[in-house]
Amino acid sequence: MKRSLMLYLVILIVLMNIYTYMFLSKEVAFEQERYTKVTTKLKDSLKSVANKVADANYFSLEKNENAQNYFDSGSGEKTIQYEKLIPVVTEKLLDYNSNPKGNPYTGQDQIGANKFIINKVRILNHRWIIADYSDGEIWGEVLLKYFVNDDETIAFEVNQSLLYQK
Repeated sequence: MKRSLMLYLVILIVLMNIYTYMFLSKEVAFEQERYTKVTTKLKDSLKSVANKVADANYFSLEKNENAQNYFDSGSGEKTIQYEKLIPVVTEKLLDYNSNPKGNPYTGQDQIGANKFIINKVRILNHRWIIADYSDGEIWGEVLLKYFVNDDETIAFEVNQSLLYQK
């Protein structure tokens, strides 16, 4: 009786060990497969986001080599580095937000109690800027021309402005 009980216990322990080994080996294979799938999906998502960012930056001075070359005189006398120009132009344009009547380069006169100020600026190339503006209630966009003068001052000109309906 004692022998048969020991035999049953040994068989039971062996079966439990086989079951545990099979379960854990399948679990490892499952986790590795899941890791591979997730990694592949994340790489695809990353590529997709990188492509979208590249498409979004297509119209920008940072990516437009022809527009960058505009600021290179070729003779080496006067070269404007576009990397330094972008924040300067943006800052100069946003400085006009402090005007009591609003930023004059929104192309809009003050309508209500609040003045129009420029919120976001995107320099498209060596000549154009697109900007988003609002007075807190009404939103619009403006297409500007900008010029870098010989004395390195920046001049702006409203090309076209539009207001969105409420």
